[in-house]
Amino acid sequence: MKSQNDVVPPSTPPVQPQAQFVTIAEEEAGQRIDNYLLRVCKGVPKSHIYRILRSGEVRVNKGRIDQLYRLAAGDVVRIPPVRVAEKAPTGAPAAEFKIIFEDAQLLVIDKPAGVAVHGGSGVSFGVIEQLRASRPDAKFLELVHRLDRDTSGLLLLAKKRTALTNLHEQMRDGVTDKRYLVLVAGDWKNARQHIKLPLHKYTTAEGERRVAVQADGLASHTVFSLLHKYHNFALLEAELKTGRTHQIRVHLSSSGFPIAGDDKYGDFALNRALLKADSTRGALKRMFLHAHQITFTHPETGKSMTLNAPLAAECERFLVSLGKPLAVAAR
Repeated sequence: MKSQNDVVPPSTPPVQPQAQFVTIAEEEAGQRIDNYLLRVCKGVPKSHIYRILRSGEVRVNKGRIDQLYRLAAGDVVRIPPVRVAEKAPTGAPAAEFKIIFEDAQLLVIDKPAGVAVHGGSGVSFGVIEQLRASRPDAKFLELVHRLDRDTSGLLLLAKKRTALTNLHEQMRDGVTDKRYLVLVAGDWKNARQHIKLPLHKYTTAEGERRVAVQADGLASHTVFSLLHKYHNFALLEAELKTGRTHQIRVHLSSSGFPIAGDDKYGDFALNRALLKADSTRGALKRMFLHAHQITFTHPETGKSMTLNAPLAAECERFLVSLGKPLAVAAR
């Protein structure tokens, strides 16, 4: 039984969610309002995003807009109360990588082999998640392109959306120049060789992404230049004319010249042998594919830029172990 001294606190009404007013930063300018909302309102169904746009609950500078409106720096966006799913922590440890170039628009790093560029497909986190964790104040940081997990070398990231869009356009238009150093097994003959084989992407029963040469695949073109020949190996420079998934790896494997250490398309018996040094060479415990040069137009200044990343140390050591090259091709 309650005594007269018992105090029953008044019930507190639940706090009603409030609309947010967000000012668009320069890094976020240029994107459509629907894409912006889909990004910032993670966990909100797509259908609900478009419903609040159609109903006029979303406002820009106090006015109604449609889903095609492109945001400008300084725009004030009203986002109505929406239930947003809790953002699960990625658990990505903060990390920085060797920086080749950085300014207000771009970050270009030298990615080591064995590190995925992003989480997914059994990988908890990658380069992009680690960089975001190490740069919590960065308002925008996105991959411009991708590298396979086992490929080392130049990786471009955009620090502004306008830079990302510009570089994607350059890549679509084929005006960027990406070159790789690659060591293949076999007796490579030609100083310069074009390989044009259509590539088809598929998923294995185990859920693994693979690529095969197939007549109805996407047109794909790689130019290979011979740099050095060794006993049983050749060092090539690969110039991408198209940018298909696993393009260099499949073009070489399908032509009878598997990449040393390639665990998807390579010579598996050779790869096992390479794990240990013998009397003729050192050991190689990774795929010998390195993105060593990229040329593009700077998205803000319009100037042509060529960046280089030196061959990864473990690959350089393996080359040295092969001894003096048998021949040097004229480039």
